[in-house]
Amino acid sequence: MSSRKKLIAGNWKMNKTSSDAVALVQEIVAAIGKQTDVDVVVCPPFTSLESVGKALDGSVVKLGAQNVHPEPSGAYTGETSVGMLRALFSSYVIIGHSERRTYFQESDGFINQKVLAALKGQLKPILCVGETLGQRESGQTLRVVQTQLEGGLEGVSKDQLTSVVVAYEPVWAIGTGKVATTEQAQEVHAFIRSLLAKTFGDAMAEKVRILYGGSMKPANAPELLGQKDIDGGLIGGASLESRSFVDLVKAAASSR
Repeated sequence: MSSRKKLIAGNWKMNKTSSDAVALVQEIVAAIGKQTDVDVVVCPPFTSLESVGKALDGSVVKLGAQNVHPEPSGAYTGETSVGMLRALFSSYVIIGHSERRTYFQESDGFINQKVLAALKGQLKPILCVGETLGQRESGQTLRVVQTQLEGGLEGVSKDQLTSVVVAYEPVWAIGTGKVATTEQAQEVHAFIRSLLAKTFGDAMAEKVRILYGGSMKPANAPELLGQKDIDGGLIGGASLESRSFVDLVKAAASSR
């Protein structure tokens, strides 16, 4: 039995106005109550971070952001720094999501800068890695994941690693309704942990939480969360409705 506490993180992407976001998080907080079996994070759009943060005050649910710029300040129009996120009481930040890699051409090097900046500023990065359908079909899955993971964690120390969360998101399963089979997901999660062990040692690798991020929903969550190396989920569509998100938290709690 793993000693790692499960983590369910909701990535709302570009959805919900500020008032809609507050209404959703109030429903989540009311349904989750004071449970401490599972860590719960919500990542609303930047426009809702402050209002959602206030609505979360006093609850067990943590606030996360969807992106961050590595520089502390400056002429970076449209960007947001670690310090700005910390001032709003953000605890986590998603870094390297496939949509950032694809639509905004973010490189492993730039993603690594963000990871290091987040850790320096006491933000916990959720580092996303994963292959496209073409890469999986051509047998490149493990090579792609290794390149992204090692590139993203370049320069991270053993002490810092305990603050890092890794999310495996097969790009072909994001928002498509397709899900990696339990065996496919566990294989990659175990591979990620083996890579962490090579770089940081077995003991450190065992402490890192690795989330699955590809169309996880209440129907398939129990089987996925029951796998040895799957420590939770980075949830997209199912996080936009309180009932399905809360059901995922419950599934994670029962899989401990």
